[in-house]
Amino acid sequence: MYSRDLWPRDLIRLRAHDATRPGPSAIVWPSSQGDLARIVAYARDTATPIVPFGAGSGVCGGIAPDRQTIVVDLKALTGFTLHPDEGVVDVGAGMLGITLENELEALGYTVGHFPSSILCSTVGGWLAARGAGQCSGLYGKIEDMVVGCDAVLGSGDAVRMRWRERGPNLAPLMIGSEGTLGIIAAARLRLHRTPRARAYAGFMFRDVESGWEALREMFQSGLRPAVARLYDALDTALHSSKSGPSKDPSWVLRNALRIPNAINHAVRGLEGALLNQCRLVLIFEGEPAAVAEDRERALRICTSYRARDLGEAPARAWLEHRYSVSYRQSPVFRSGAFSDTMEVAAPWSKLRAVYDEVRRALGRYVVVLAHLSHVYPDGCSIYFTFSAMTDSDEEALARYDALWPAALGAALAAGATLSHHHGVGRSKAPLMGAELGYGVEMMRRLKQVWDPAGVLNPGALLPKETPKAAALPRDLAECALDEKSLLADFDARLSLDQCENLLVRRGYTLGIARAGSQSLADWVAAGLPGARCRWEDPVDQTLVALSATLRGDAALTLTPVPRRAVGPDLSTLFVGERRVGRLARVTLRVHPVAETPSRTLPGSITSHDALSEGEASAWEQAVAAQLE
Repeated sequence: MYSRDLWPRDLIRLRAHDATRPGPSAIVWPSSQGDLARIVAYARDTATPIVPFGAGSGVCGGIAPDRQTIVVDLKALTGFTLHPDEGVVDVGAGMLGITLENELEALGYTVGHFPSSILCSTVGGWLAARGAGQCSGLYGKIEDMVVGCDAVLGSGDAVRMRWRERGPNLAPLMIGSEGTLGIIAAARLRLHRTPRARAYAGFMFRDVESGWEALREMFQSGLRPAVARLYDALDTALHSSKSGPSKDPSWVLRNALRIPNAINHAVRGLEGALLNQCRLVLIFEGEPAAVAEDRERALRICTSYRARDLGEAPARAWLEHRYSVSYRQSPVFRSGAFSDTMEVAAPWSKLRAVYDEVRRALGRYVVVLAHLSHVYPDGCSIYFTFSAMTDSDEEALARYDALWPAALGAALAAGATLSHHHGVGRSKAPLMGAELGYGVEMMRRLKQVWDPAGVLNPGALLPKETPKAAALPRDLAECALDEKSLLADFDARLSLDQCENLLVRRGYTLGIARAGSQSLADWVAAGLPGARCRWEDPVDQTLVALSATLRGDAALTLTPVPRRAVGPDLSTLFVGERRVGRLARVTLRVHPVAETPSRTLPGSITSHDALSEGEASAWEQAVAAQLE
């Protein structure tokens, strides 16, 4: 059970009775951070690979130990401590999500993180994979909830990482590192009072694009439904059937899964005609009067896009069965078929191309349906579910290995990120260079100093080959405005006042409290002073992307996508820090001058001041690694 996670490729191999992968040499259960530090020190000194293990619910091949590997099961690191006055909770990395939320709810609190895997995932796993929960529309993803974390680096050093308003911040480098830089022992998460009320809504749109345009208007006008899930026509049709996709596939469905290309072609032909219903589910949380008002605002927006009001029933039914998706895979595999999911994210301006191109790429191999489930003012995630029936497991593996690079390549070409919340593991690692470019080398350098013996989860996250350093594009406009996504890409040499003037002419503003003559590059290096507080509206981010020149001729380009989950957040190396590289471009979220403010979450988080000795040492190592 410790030799794999729930990567569907391994499930196909398991069904084929392929037992070629060995188990680990040992499994250990640390019950304290001291235990964990001793285990890591032993691994470092003996060059023994170690792999952290939460609950094994990852789907990207993050677990693949060999006979020399020690698996570190963290589920003995449990328990939590409330700090209501500070608005945070300290929780052990091994605590199961459902246990945490049930116990917090009994005390009148919530973290707000409800992934579909909450029954079989741990807090440490959430951070390691940069996960998202079903209520991300209000509370954000896990990285928007983390105030700090305790981790043991591969060097054996125990480091307590805490959030600072102006930086530097180490936690964003640990979040999403998938056990390759350090092992997370505990997390400090933002705490909320249990919402006093919920408002439910359901709508039916004639096509999926009308639905996502309604969602775009909602989030850009300040609405923050905790749950927002829009199903495309095929997904709506399957979920509307009595059996639904969770049951054992019927004879008709099994045979349909044998001809996916024909089925997908037929579906595309019927969209807008017979397949002309796309369901949207919304749930608002908060104070009674506020959620009732927000529901009415959502109703007005949706009906303006000619949606039919379905009342509360669809949202209430969804909430009752919100975790059922965790159990839908088994019947499909037992029937002889296989299924998997792919979650990418893109700005609103790229969404149509991503939706079409990924469906086209997948459609040659599998039957495809999709829904949108994590929405932001600048874009959203598309979650593709796909399945096929083959004559043998060998054929299934061959098809599986062909479809993933084709679909991910199509997503990247259309402007999406490889992952929004599942992470990378081994399944997506080969394409990391296509998205991050020199960022892969930056991650390797960080690993060399934080895990000098290379013992932490070898083979995960990082591709075998590092892409060549590419130069930054030249002759770009001073300001490139994406009005649909409310994003502006600026030359980093411009001052804040110059950026503001360029925007105001077109009806937009930076929304920064204190603009001035400071350049954008200096403003980022100073820690984004005057930017909107991340804790008030965690769904809305100020700094979306950047590009910079680094050592020699190396260049880093992070494309603007909402909340990528492809390793550590490398942009944090530039916030509150000047030494890593020279910023060339900065992409910021901009706001209409006459914007309706969003409802902010109550409570504030105290910023820590000076770095502790352990943090300072780890930060200097991270910076120095990029300068060598």
